[in-house]
Amino acid sequence: MIDFSIVIPCLNESESLQHCLANAGDAVRMMRERLGLEGEIIVADNGSTDGSQEIAKLHGARLVEVSHRGYGAALIGGFEAALGRYLVMGDADASYDFRDAVAMVGRLADGADLCMGSRFKGGIANGAMPWKNRYIGNPVLTGILNLFYKTRISDAHCGLRALTRRSFKQLRLDGNGMEFASEMVIKAALLGLRIDEVPATLSPDLRNRPPHLRPWRDGWRHLCLLLMLSPLWLFAAPAMALVGAGVLLLIAPWVAPLVSLDPVMFGSYWTILGGALITLGHQGLMMALAAELCGLRAGYRRPSWWIEAVAPSLSLDRMLLSGLASSAVGLAVLVGVLLYWTLHGGHPLAHVLPAVAGTSLLCVGAQTILSGFLLAVLGGNSRRILLDGERKIATSNDRPSHVGEAA
Repeated sequence: MIDFSIVIPCLNESESLQHCLANAGDAVRMMRERLGLEGEIIVADNGSTDGSQEIAKLHGARLVEVSHRGYGAALIGGFEAALGRYLVMGDADASYDFRDAVAMVGRLADGADLCMGSRFKGGIANGAMPWKNRYIGNPVLTGILNLFYKTRISDAHCGLRALTRRSFKQLRLDGNGMEFASEMVIKAALLGLRIDEVPATLSPDLRNRPPHLRPWRDGWRHLCLLLMLSPLWLFAAPAMALVGAGVLLLIAPWVAPLVSLDPVMFGSYWTILGGALITLGHQGLMMALAAELCGLRAGYRRPSWWIEAVAPSLSLDRMLLSGLASSAVGLAVLVGVLLYWTLHGGHPLAHVLPAVAGTSLLCVGAQTILSGFLLAVLGGNSRRILLDGERKIATSNDRPSHVGEAA
């Protein structure tokens, strides 16, 4: 019986693969002795042309051919073919010591769903990590991940980690490139899985060619993924800031005298800007709601508190009614502005606020109507945008997410 699988993604790694497989074999023996677990080593080959496949077979690894190119695609293919209930991943360049994974599998056996390695806790050898990765890229991206998703990990991009097969199925991973590493942690946090962390060491790789990692390109892809999976920070937070700023600009001419400011400072142009900010902010909130619903339907996210709050009143009919009401009020205000202009010989109002307010209400109403139909489509073409089953999405693991410190 296979208890764990060590999956090694490979693309032209003939220079280092033999050393890597020998090290992984040591880890297999240590897990057998310390944990009583039997394992296998899988090389998930991504189309090597340097004989890496023959090296894998020669050293007793199980070769899995993965035609879809990319770091994440290779790992997903290897995980899907693996037989173990515990899955370990590590690079084929010999930079990681697979013996560090023994403690990771031990954490999984103790109830963790995902166990991360931390190179900053375990040690980074001289020349093993470029300075821009060590002091800029990794700390910045890890900090953003911890802020957005309330994790407390020290190294979000360590390539040595372990997870349970059950968790792998729950996460529904689909990242093909290097951003796969962030996707795994983000979705685990969104689902409330238990994330542990143990020390891991990093050594210089044994290759005589540049690594597959492209720091700036892959860093950008990681950052985009961090934003795409966080509707709160990508859409909702900026949208609320825009709405707040817009409201302040609209009321500024009347509030200015109360705080000893000259009302002339906040003239028509600022009022127009305020209306535009409110309209743009409203659209951002609708996009945040759509992105949240996409995550719920995809199964990698649980309902946020604000989704739970608005769910009972969230339906196509109610959004259409509220949109029509806003549009009607806005249209009435604009009609009033037109009547004033007509009755006063073409002279405009003393201030543009009524025209801006009416236009904004009309636009917000139209956006609400269109967003209602979009949300209904995303909700499965149902008039009830958020179904009860989706509000109660639950993984089979209801433990709160946390990071266990290394012993």
